[in-house]
Amino acid sequence: MLFTLGGTQRCFWAILLLALTLFLLATFLHVDIRLHTRLLSGEAKGPPVTNVMFLKTHKTASSTVFNILFRFAETHNLSVALPTGSSFHLGYPWLFLARYVEGVEQDGPGLQQRFNIMCNHLRFNLPEVQKVMPKGTFYFSILRNPIFQLESSFIYYKNHVPAFQGAKSLNVFLASPWAYYNESLGLQNVYARNNMWFDLGFDNNAPAEESYVRARLADVEQRFQLVLIAEYFDESMVLLRHLLRWRLDDVVSFRLNSRSQRSITSLTPESQERVKRWCALDWRLYQHFNRTFWFRVGAELGPRQLRSEVALLRARRRELTALCLQDGEPKNDSQITDPRLRPYQAGKADILGYNLRQGLDNETLQMCLRMVIPELQYTAHLYALQFPEKPPKSIPLWGP
Repeated sequence: MLFTLGGTQRCFWAILLLALTLFLLATFLHVDIRLHTRLLSGEAKGPPVTNVMFLKTHKTASSTVFNILFRFAETHNLSVALPTGSSFHLGYPWLFLARYVEGVEQDGPGLQQRFNIMCNHLRFNLPEVQKVMPKGTFYFSILRNPIFQLESSFIYYKNHVPAFQGAKSLNVFLASPWAYYNESLGLQNVYARNNMWFDLGFDNNAPAEESYVRARLADVEQRFQLVLIAEYFDESMVLLRHLLRWRLDDVVSFRLNSRSQRSITSLTPESQERVKRWCALDWRLYQHFNRTFWFRVGAELGPRQLRSEVALLRARRRELTALCLQDGEPKNDSQITDPRLRPYQAGKADILGYNLRQGLDNETLQMCLRMVIPELQYTAHLYALQFPEKPPKSIPLWGP
């Protein structure tokens, strides 16, 4: 009897010590234990949102979001609004039309094909998008600080955009942009000024008059349920996961279409201020939705839950990095051994990709492969799955 009582006491004190330890961890590390358990188990309030339209803006970490959406679509056997034929964009830089989507057939009123996911590059045109996406679709996009967005665009599109071709550097271009930028060239120069504004379907050369800007910002707020911020990518994924009722693994990702450090240019303080004036529409857009993003975070999550979920997201990314990636880091094009995993190279940018670890079992290999496959290859892959009767898309494995 004494032995039983002693064992019971020891068990009681062990449980009490464990509970106290978890409480202290939750207090000092600001980790919500209930949240941790709920996320790992995949619990969510209600069914996941499966009809999603993502406006994929340029040079804003949107390729990583694109991968997240394609993975979700493939995992849940959802249909994707893919570009027709050999195209990889949905008519960009022209305003989107429903006929740019493969499989859209109009046999009569209300009979047009609808899709679950839309996320390839397009210039937003709501009436035409609504012909492709069902009612109740969740619309969202992502923005980046125009200083860094323009710097990335300059390197990536250096050989493609007339306004960039004659300038030795972005600092030189910004010192006298009108010496290089010809407004009459229209669509050829859309990457050189207010490109995010243009992607939203607006005039990127419009004067930044207060009444005009306010009206267009209101349009975006009305059309999109959420606008993410690239500089706070993990926080953005936490909020997105919360609103879509997705599981943690649905939004865990590796950075895709990112550049090596050597192809990133530092802008002088003067140039940074010049970007704000040259891309005044993008600057106002970014400032506004950076504020609304944090208001939304506060309303939906609060600081403690946000910290907890960001910590869990980053911990899971570290686990998958160790599981999936050779050396645990991105590689330049010449170091990538599998041709399927070589990202498209453009302009002066050195776009990084990944090598997968050897010896992975098939299930793990497929999961890891989906996380690192570049945008063009993934588009071609899903196109072949959805339209096996169509000629496959040719993939430019190496850029000019």
